[in-house]
Amino acid sequence: MSRVLIAGESWMTHSVHVKGMDSFTTSAYVEGVEPLRRALTGRGHEVTHLPAHLVPAQFPDDGEALSAYDVVVLSDIGANSIQLSPSVFEQARPGSDRLGALRDWVHAGGGLLMVGGYLSFTGFEGKAAYRNTSLHDVLPVELLAEDDRVESPAGLQADVKEPSHPALGGAEGDWPLLLGYNRVLPRANSSVLATLDGDPLVAVSEFGAGRSAVFTSDCSPHWAPEPFCEEWPGYARIFGGLVEWLAR
Repeated sequence: MSRVLIAGESWMTHSVHVKGMDSFTTSAYVEGVEPLRRALTGRGHEVTHLPAHLVPAQFPDDGEALSAYDVVVLSDIGANSIQLSPSVFEQARPGSDRLGALRDWVHAGGGLLMVGGYLSFTGFEGKAAYRNTSLHDVLPVELLAEDDRVESPAGLQADVKEPSHPALGGAEGDWPLLLGYNRVLPRANSSVLATLDGDPLVAVSEFGAGRSAVFTSDCSPHWAPEPFCEEWPGYARIFGGLVEWLAR
């Protein structure tokens, strides 16, 4: 059993409804973590979910806090949310370099997985912004300087390069279509296990005594439609395999 922290995979929406001369607003809170959480707990892992709105105040500050986990998963949560705690952003008080602490924790033996989304890697309009952080060096891929999203509404088929690699968990056969991903570039010392349209989909590497991995599409809709994340047994095998490889 591994102890897994998933940061992100939640959001709030605020909608304006206009009906002729009148309008009103509605708000909603949504979590997209459930397919991933269910896949990992189903394989015996202990999962803690830190929703996106709690990340600025509650993400682990240092190596001691991170040592409560074997693997940290960042999914659809930008670098600003991790780095800018309320005391730093709202009160201009020096705080912890959380991404630096995460980098050092991986180098000392931890496992890091980044999953794609509008606020992963470089992200929508560059707002995820990991390219200019110390965590960039940890990832098995190079990030683009510009908006890196690739929207593929007709769907893309994964090309599995190393089906026997343990990080893929023994997923067999053709993978269901994915509807988009974050475009990244492989590093020389990384292993690209699967691609989408020639770009890395799953890549892994060693970093010091630790390991890092990426899954550049989503773990939930919209890029990962239900046939992929809800109906396909290979989904749990892939994400379970990634976590288990990262945790050694």
